[in-house]
Amino acid sequence: MPERRSRTLAQRLKVAVLIVAGLNFAYFFVEVTVALSIGSVSLFADSVDFLEDTAINLLIFVALGWSLRAQALAGKTMALIILIPALAAAWQAFTKFGDPAPPDPLALLLTAGGAVVVNLACSFVLARFRHHNSSMARAAFLSARNDVLVNIAIIAMGIITVWSRSGWPDLVLGLVIIVVNVSAAKEVWETAQEEHLAAKALAGEDID
Repeated sequence: MPERRSRTLAQRLKVAVLIVAGLNFAYFFVEVTVALSIGSVSLFADSVDFLEDTAINLLIFVALGWSLRAQALAGKTMALIILIPALAAAWQAFTKFGDPAPPDPLALLLTAGGAVVVNLACSFVLARFRHHNSSMARAAFLSARNDVLVNIAIIAMGIITVWSRSGWPDLVLGLVIIVVNVSAAKEVWETAQEEHLAAKALAGEDID
């Protein structure tokens, strides 16, 4: 019975991550188009994050049937994938640091608002799996949860931009996105490391 329940949970998780991957992939094109047209560092980083979430959820869909050791390796891979938006934000911030022109706040607010809706939907779909004993499931939920927080921050930053007429809030938020993604990557890496050690223990190997 527990084994059958575990298989059913895994099947539900596969359906959930496939839905989430589709939502993220669709909104990536919306957000990256707006970000490039208005020159927003934070929105560009968030658009790359949608693409990263697509990759993570597709990887989960494929890797769920793998061994514990292989899943741990996939979890570590996803921890590195989570860093992609951070690197993108850092590069954009670097290129605009000398002349931080403010992005169009209305376009930014509308796009970030749409991102909140998409990420809330993804979080709702994944919420039931947040305690699933897998670094991959944890990676998906953490990523969706963090995205909602980042989108709300982008909306707040857009309001500040209207008031300040400065591009500095956009740059500062880009740095915040870096910190958020590094923190999530660290959590996923640690969970994957625990799975790797568990796999070694089950195989009777020495644990250093």
